[in-house]
Amino acid sequence: MSKSKEAGRIDLRTDIEHANETLRNRQLCFRLKQTMPLGDEYNSLVKELFYGNIGDDSYMMPPLAVVGASRISIGCNVFIMDGILLMGSGGITIEDNVQLAANVQILSNNHDLRDREVITLAPVRICRGAWIGAGATILPGVTIGENAVVGAASVVTRDVAPNTIVAGNPAKLLRSFDPSTDNYF
Repeated sequence: MSKSKEAGRIDLRTDIEHANETLRNRQLCFRLKQTMPLGDEYNSLVKELFYGNIGDDSYMMPPLAVVGASRISIGCNVFIMDGILLMGSGGITIEDNVQLAANVQILSNNHDLRDREVITLAPVRICRGAWIGAGATILPGVTIGENAVVGAASVVTRDVAPNTIVAGNPAKLLRSFDPSTDNYF
């Protein structure tokens, strides 16, 4: 890993490793769009895209856009609907039994306010059993707690506690629940 990544920044003008991986990711995403979903060839390309860091019984529907795939880890039994955007340069961890609805965006990097050719990095973690609604955006540095639910079209700017439901822009707490006894709604 380059020194700039360790410091939480990547200079897009000079980081050749990042540029090469971005090209690789774009090419593999393009190939995935041209391949029958969930077949052997498709599943092989998904494993290649994520450097094998995708657990058993996890599925991802096309189309998808991925940057920084080498810093993304996807657990077992994860289901990701179409239209996902994973900006993983800052690191994304998706734990087991997570569901991501269509058009979810998970961003672990952002452009520096003063120098737009530099991206800042902050990891995102989606904990076990979380459910992210359609069109939600998870911003850099956020952790979504175990079993948490993020409502559709929400923009998550802060950590979400386990066993809670949040929604809105910015996402706000709607209520807590006991996953062993409560219905979500």
